[in-house]
Amino acid sequence: MYNAKAYSAASATSPLAHTTITRRDPTDSDVQIEILFCGICHSDLHQVRNEWSGVMPTVYPCVPGHEIVGRVTKVGSAVTKFKTGDLAAVGCMVDSDGTCPECREGLEQFCPNLTLTYNFPDKHTGGVTYGGYSESVVVDQRFVLRVPSNLNPAGAAPLLCAGITTWSPMHHWGVTKGKKVGVVGLGGLGHMGVKFAHALGARVVVFTTSPSKKDDALRLGADEVVISRNADEMAKHAGSFDFILDAVSADHDINAYIGLLRRDGNLTLVGAPEKPLALAAFGLIMGRRSLSGSPIGGIAETQEMLDFCGKHNITSDVEVIPIQKVNEAYERLVKADVKYRFSIDMASLKAA
Repeated sequence: MYNAKAYSAASATSPLAHTTITRRDPTDSDVQIEILFCGICHSDLHQVRNEWSGVMPTVYPCVPGHEIVGRVTKVGSAVTKFKTGDLAAVGCMVDSDGTCPECREGLEQFCPNLTLTYNFPDKHTGGVTYGGYSESVVVDQRFVLRVPSNLNPAGAAPLLCAGITTWSPMHHWGVTKGKKVGVVGLGGLGHMGVKFAHALGARVVVFTTSPSKKDDALRLGADEVVISRNADEMAKHAGSFDFILDAVSADHDINAYIGLLRRDGNLTLVGAPEKPLALAAFGLIMGRRSLSGSPIGGIAETQEMLDFCGKHNITSDVEVIPIQKVNEAYERLVKADVKYRFSIDMASLKAA
């Protein structure tokens, strides 16, 4: 075991503050990583403030962070995939049973014995897992990913959650060249959806309630921007989309978008509205349309996404901050005051 600097929350109402945590020494199959950058995900804020207490109650102290990019500093004797000095990444998962049907299909994100990167029972320490708001992490090589060397590591960090969360449903529902794809909401998830759909060759339409976001949506790769409050603009696209990615977490009318799907079109939810959405069944029935949800992807799919990003030079648009500004970043996140993700420069932790 060794000590590592970190930032943690002591309670649901406490600010994140400097602390020291204990990490395990690498076992034969482990990779030790010096963390260079860690993205801030909105789920970090929910977890720190125990806002998911009914589903995933927070255990304190909580060290969040599951968008990790760093440099390999040590590998176990059985590690074959990585060597010291490699640029590597860790996402939302750090372990699974490896034997269930989901794991055997490369869908570790659905494993019933999945271990999340933080705030989850840690079989190695007997406590809970600690995330990427720290100077280093030790993870089994099965859950460590290769980062293409041409990608900016600060912008690559959010790919480990925001990236794979939007890539996975596009991959599953067959977004390819010539498809018409809608992206609802231009935030941390939505902006990645636009970049991926554009790079995959789709015709991309962004739906937003904010006219001020039009120029940025076009810059990111959208072919058209629809102001969703404008009924005439919406009606022009009725029955025409192959796939719609809904990245909105606020309450909204899902039926307005289901009506935009062509026959056999799909709308996938990646945003998580707090209240149940009212669904009109005939909107699905009359076009054999489907409504689905999607979390992150499996390890192989995440590596595929990173490789695609390397080929197309795709990263998240980030604002890089020192760890000392993390509490300020959380308050700005609540106000959606970031374009489009925060990425923490973990070198700043040395001064903490």
